[in-house]
Parts: sequence; C-alpha cells; structure tokens
Amino acid sequence: MVSVGTMVWLTSELMFFAGLFAMFFTLRSSQPAMWAEYSGRLDILLATIITVILVASSVTAQFGVFAAERHQPRRTGGLLSMKSWGMVEWYILSFLMGSVFIAGQSYEFAVLVSHGVSIQTNAFGSAFYITTGFHGLHVLGGLFGFLYVIARAYFSVKFTHKEASAAVVVSYYWHFVDVVWIALFAVVYILPLLV
Repeated sequence: MVSVGTMVWLTSELMFFAGLFAMFFTLRSSQPAMWAEYSGRLDILLATIITVILVASSVTAQFGVFAAERHQPRRTGGLLSMKSWGMVEWYILSFLMGSVFIAGQSYEFAVLVSHGVSIQTNAFGSAFYITTGFHGLHVLGGLFGFLYVIARAYFSVKFTHKEASAAVVVSYYWHFVDVVWIALFAVVYILPLLV
C-alpha cells in the first residue's frame, strides 16, 4: 500500500513540475533575447558535474534497495569491500552524493546572486530559481528520507519487510528527483546551447 501511495503522490509531484516547466517555456518564449543573455551566465561545467553525481547517487541508492531486499541492513565485511555493503552504507553514500549536489547548486546560486542575477532580477531569474530551487527542496526531502531509513535500520531490533519497504519507497522518490533533474538540466542548461 505504501508503494502504491507513493506512486500516486509522485504522479501529483510530476504534475507540479510540469507546471514549472510550462512556466519556464512560456517566459522563455516571450523574451528570447534576455534568455540567451542570462543563460550564458550559467555554470554549465558545475551543473554537469553535479548532475553526474546526482545520477550516480541513483545507482548507489538502487544498490541499497538490492541490499534491503536481501534483508541486509549493514555491511558484512570490511568498509572498503563494497560487495559486502548493506543498505545503510549504500544509503549513506547516496546521502553524501545528494549533499554534494545541494552544495554545488547552492554555490551556483551564490555566484549568480553576486553577479546580479536573483529571483527578482527579471523573468529569467524568477524562472531559474523557482524551477531549480523547488527541485533542490525535493532533493533535501530525499536526503531526509535517507536519514530516516538509515536511522530506522539502526534502531530496529530486526530488519523486516517494513524496513525494506521504507527503503524501496525512499528510492522511488530519489529516482523521481533524479529524473526530474535530468529534464531540468536539459531544458535549463543544454537547450540554450542548441538553440
């Protein structure tokens, strides 16, 4: 039931992001010259690096799901032996990678603001910060989800199907957040290079 409820909720989140994309494209089409100018100020290299890190965190989260499905909450061997890692170790790695993404995004926001591009500067600033900022809030939500599942694994006397299901649900959310970012990255950072 939790998985089905999560899928329904993620569908509503998809509609929310569809509205943000519609806003972005509408504003972009109404002022193409401004969009071209301000898109050139974005740090595409940084965005590419943090995108790769975020997408890789989806892979590590999935390894955590595999471990949870094996009912292996923690590692069975040495810390450097990734083959013996349990769900906790994979989710900690995913958490760290997601945190690097947030740090990179925060850095880019700070640089843009220092160069005079803020949410109230113009339509580009509003669209950029609203779309990427709301995504960043969703990433933070996923980071809290990882912490919740990790804490639950540590405080549970026995790792049961309930704990494994919680890990799977958090991974659904994390994969959703990653897919939305790939679309945002393509629209915000790559599309201006092609048009």
